[in-house]
Amino acid sequence: MSYEKVEQARNPIIGKKQTLKALHARLVKELYVARDADLRITQEALDAAKHTDVTVVYVDSMKRLGKACGIEVGAALWP
Repeated sequence: MSYEKVEQARNPIIGKKQTLKALHARLVKELYVARDADLRITQEALDAAKHTDVTVVYVDSMKRLGKACGIEVGAALWP
């Protein structure tokens, strides 16, 4: 279910910097985080999501999250 929602997004925000900007601008309703992503990459976004009351949805795989986002590489975060 989670990957399907990501696949249906029209203008996905991809990348840590863009994700953090969107979180701080309060443009995010849900943050998708790959469980196999390095915590050093995801922690700042998780903290920002908590601070802005954004729901965090965990998915199993960076590879599958990247594919759902329409990119060729794995993705750790997707808002």
